[in-house]
Order: sequence, then C-alpha cells, then structure tokens
Amino acid sequence: MKKNRTPKYWLTPPALYNQLNNEFHFDFDPCPYPYQRDGITAPWGKMNWVNPPFRTVDAINGHGPTAFARKAIDEQRKGKASVLILPVQSYVNLLIEAGAEIRPAGRVRWINANTQKPDPGPSTCCLFVLRPTRSTG
Repeated sequence: MKKNRTPKYWLTPPALYNQLNNEFHFDFDPCPYPYQRDGITAPWGKMNWVNPPFRTVDAINGHGPTAFARKAIDEQRKGKASVLILPVQSYVNLLIEAGAEIRPAGRVRWINANTQKPDPGPSTCCLFVLRPTRSTG
C-alpha cells in the first residue's frame, strides 16, 4: 500500500486563532499559507504563532514539526516566545486535561521479551504521572 504524498494544507480555524491571538498578541507567523518562505531559516518575531506542516512532504525544504519545535526552542533562547500547535494522540490530551505531570523519558531502547535484546530503534517517550485527586466527600 502506497502512502499519499500529495501535499496537504490545513488552516487554523479563525475562532481558535482569534482566541489565542487575543491572549498572546502574535507578531509573526513562520508558516503562513500559502508557504512563501522557509520558516526555519527566516528570522522570527517576538511572539510567534506556529502551525507547522505536520508532514515533511507538505513543507518547504522538508521541515516538519520537529524542525519547528527545535527552531522555537532556539528562538526561546533568544528571548522570543512561540505558541506551537502540533498533532498528538488523543490520550495525550486526556492525560494533560486530567492534570498529568509530564516528564521526558528520552529515547527508550525497549527490551524484546523473547530475545532479551534491546530494540535497535529507540522510541522517544514521556512519562505521564497522575497523582490522586483530593476527594470532595
């Protein structure tokens, strides 16, 4: 089965953007549609709205979400702020909404249960810590 490599573009719903813009007052968008510049090499503003291409095939120069996350971190070190919207699995939002503490676990080399050997391709993981909530009763 061949994967669809036709570029797709998804625009931020205006109500969501307006709500966030009212709070953060964006002065730059490194990924406006239609893409006219490489948002990774372009200088960013002081407060950035970042809705990056979710697939590298959709991006200029193949820069997907990870490249934009790295760029936002670099811009943070320069005293700039960014709000990124990125796709996540639904269970991540469920855990965040439940108040989970999130910790990076790094690249985990899981052990194969049959061979007892580490997986050659580690997966990037996070820990989600849910602590008891106070009872109201």
